[in-house]
Amino acid sequence: MTDNADRIRIEIAFEGTQVLNVYVPVATADDLDRALAGAHDSLSFEAEDGRYTVSIPKIVYVKRFGRESRVGFGAAA
Repeated sequence: MTDNADRIRIEIAFEGTQVLNVYVPVATADDLDRALAGAHDSLSFEAEDGRYTVSIPKIVYVKRFGRESRVGFGAAA
């Protein structure tokens, strides 16, 4: 399994208002982007908490979060 530095958070919204928030490898997020752009019916992938198979035609939107880069508290000048 990859370390957390190679993972990002994505949010997948489906018809009917269900939303799935998962941490996945960057390659999986890229695979999802390609599946949405192509003629795929489903996509299976591994997330931190298990394996998912999603129906591509039922997806309303996907949000890909930027990587968090908090190092510490900012200093006031």
